[in-house]
Amino acid sequence: MSRLKGKVALITGAGQGVGQGIAYALAAEGARIALVGRTAGKLDDTCAEIRRRGGEAHPFVCDVMLKEGIKHCVEQVVAHFDGVQVLVNNAQVVPLGRLLEVTDEAFMQGIDSGPLATMRMMRACYPHLCGDGSIVNCVSSAAVRWDASGYGHYAAVKEAIRALTRAAACEWGSTGIRVNAIAPHAMSPSMAGWVAEHPEEAAAFFETIPLGRVGDCEKDIGRAVAFLVSAEAGYLTGATVPLDGGQAYWG
Repeated sequence: MSRLKGKVALITGAGQGVGQGIAYALAAEGARIALVGRTAGKLDDTCAEIRRRGGEAHPFVCDVMLKEGIKHCVEQVVAHFDGVQVLVNNAQVVPLGRLLEVTDEAFMQGIDSGPLATMRMMRACYPHLCGDGSIVNCVSSAAVRWDASGYGHYAAVKEAIRALTRAAACEWGSTGIRVNAIAPHAMSPSMAGWVAEHPEEAAAFFETIPLGRVGDCEKDIGRAVAFLVSAEAGYLTGATVPLDGGQAYWG
């Protein structure tokens, strides 16, 4: 499988969970992977696995909450791979809790790591994506949950990313850049932790998924992203794709 052969994909939060699954799937399609994250050990492990499978990957340590860090990271990726054609914004600090509980500091971390980092990374990669580039931003169905209690700040952060995704798709379409968002449910470490801490809520949540299961980071989420950034999805932009087994109803 080589529909992404010759493409360089920069993926944030690539050391584990959804970002890692996307990295594996894109590498399997022939893309060369720039693994971006804060923890060198996790990036190295993911890089080693991609190479074991016959793919090409390189780790880049970066805190996406630092403006200069993003600029330097993109420069390093371009210098190493001689370009970048795919950007996946996955890294996110999650501000969960009720409105009277979440601190301003926690909310701002969600903004800094989410919509602000997403916008900065898109801007930094823009010159390299022009012509035939593709961006996928990770959002959430938290804003359309049956009960939004405890998810207000998280939903606000992710909805801001959705708005930026749509704007970028409209503003940059003429340059050949496609921009879409995915709203995944996947058994990432954070999801597994939530299930362990809130078993009753998790059980109720799973019952609302028509397909009856939570997605696999690589097979269900990663492979879908591989399609979205390929030429086969060349006429799709500005969309939010719910990779959630049919659970969310966007209206």
